[in-house]
Amino acid sequence: MKVSVDLDTCDGNGVCMSICHEVFDVREDGLHLLQAEPSEELRQQLIGAQVSCPTQAITVKE
Repeated sequence: MKVSVDLDTCDGNGVCMSICHEVFDVREDGLHLLQAEPSEELRQQLIGAQVSCPTQAITVKE
């Protein structure tokens, strides 16, 4: 599974971090992707972050 973030679209609101802090971290200098290929255990949280992102900047692929 791979996660990507369109940093041009991301507004750094932190919704993704609140859902899956193991993968996303929002800092003063913007969003940081902590794991580009997270474990399968995080799938449900990542899908939640993807659908909850108000700017639709997150993509989760197999």
